Amino acid sequence: MLSMASEPQIATPDAIRRIQRVQAVTIVWMSVEAAGSLFAAWRARSPALLAFGGDSAIELFSAVVVWWRFRAGAAQGDAERRSAHIAGALLFALAAYVIVASVASLLSYSEPKPTLLGIAILVAAVVVMPWLAKEKRRLSRATCSAALRADAAQSALCAYLSLIALTGLGINSIWHVKLADPIAALAILPLIVWEGREAMRGKACGCC
Repeated sequence: MLSMASEPQIATPDAIRRIQRVQAVTIVWMSVEAAGSLFAAWRARSPALLAFGGDSAIELFSAVVVWWRFRAGAAQGDAERRSAHIAGALLFALAAYVIVASVASLLSYSEPKPTLLGIAILVAAVVVMPWLAKEKRRLSRATCSAALRADAAQSALCAYLSLIALTGLGINSIWHVKLADPIAALAILPLIVWEGREAMRGKACGCC
């Protein structure tokens, strides 16, 4: 087991440019996703969309943190460690948020309304987020960046949550089972906590 004292691998200028491009795409998309899903959640009174929108907002913050880390300079170990700690803390914040939103949904007596905007955003997230997560994982292995690895985990979790929200809204709409999506959301908490712990330890890839 390696300690947080391990320095990140020096990234090439080309890798840094690719990371900055991926993070810029993430920032633009997450801004649209967070605003749209939170607006749709407010209009439809949907706990699932509210949880998804909260995740999107946290992911946006994380993407900005990682973008800043690579703007700060690829060889700066202190910047990498600070970014990894912040990204890990955001994962723990996401875990707490999912718990609160899921419990609120379990205790809710109001049935969410159908929302075409929310469904469209969730479908788009199912397509976009796995691609972003794959690119970030590949670049995190190339640079051994714990911060980028944590951000990749959040992109993957966003994709999972979009599927969960779609499934939950679908089951609720067809069979009126309101417990479906909060139970599914709680089921992914161990993954969120594990990724947050790995980020706080600064573990970027198996070779580091």
